Amino acid sequence: MSSDSAPINLTNHFLIAMPGLQDPLFGQSVVYLCEHSPRGAMGLVINKPCDIDLKGLFDKVELPLSRADLQTAPVYFGGPVQTERGFVLHEATFGDDDQPEHPVYASTMVIPGGLEMTTSRDVLEAISTGSGPRKVLISLGYSAWGEGQLESELGDNSWLTVEADARLIFDTPVPERYAQALKLLGLEPWMLAPDAGHA
Repeated sequence: MSSDSAPINLTNHFLIAMPGLQDPLFGQSVVYLCEHSPRGAMGLVINKPCDIDLKGLFDKVELPLSRADLQTAPVYFGGPVQTERGFVLHEATFGDDDQPEHPVYASTMVIPGGLEMTTSRDVLEAISTGSGPRKVLISLGYSAWGEGQLESELGDNSWLTVEADARLIFDTPVPERYAQALKLLGLEPWMLAPDAGHA
């Protein structure tokens, strides 16, 4: 790859941990990348539930949770940065002019070609009353890579990448997300086993 080639942009992609990635935080993880630029990358792990459910989280922030479909949904470990903060990954919401590029909430990142990620309490208030986005994944903490760090990890074959599919985030059972993410690439977990091909 020549040095003047365009930088890769993996915004709205999944990072899928290779089996050789023995990191206790990121082993077997699927990360949804909310942002990727020459300055670095930011994403949320979507397949590592914490030991708290949404009912428990809403109790902690003193909000009722009227939506029965979310009561027992898990809160996720989004990554090791700012683990005391909540990050709400959700389907695009529409402002007054029905355009998704005008977020409804105070602090929302509109992810090109994908979803939205909101960190302000107003989204939790909307969810608690039954308004707000229907499809949500709420995590504590996020994952971050500094300038060139993710590119270096990709070069070391720590991650596979594939364009994100929102159904995997919101509709796929948690234990199946890693294998289903690999299937987006036409792969099965056994194909990546460290000892595969050595009969």
